[in-house]
Amino acid sequence: MYKNGRSFANRLLVMYVLENSTDKNRIGISVSKKVGNSVVRHRITRLIRESYRLHEAVFNSGLDIVIVSRVNAKGKSYAEIESALLHLGKLQNIISKT
Repeated sequence: MYKNGRSFANRLLVMYVLENSTDKNRIGISVSKKVGNSVVRHRITRLIRESYRLHEAVFNSGLDIVIVSRVNAKGKSYAEIESALLHLGKLQNIISKT
């Protein structure tokens, strides 16, 4: 995934995308211990997962997506995480225009 996929980053997240042979998206979320303790890491994971879930319909299908959190994501609000995720989706051209 990291070797063959395309990657784009912003100040909060890094997104790797690779096409898979299914009609569904598979998503992976990684938050390092550098970001904070388990409570902080799990909160960031929940925010990323929820923002993807609410916008899943606009993402193209048939993709493996790995989202890696950066240290700057610590303490950010849901709206900031959501905005960062959608920004990366637009950079990757995996968000449909509808």
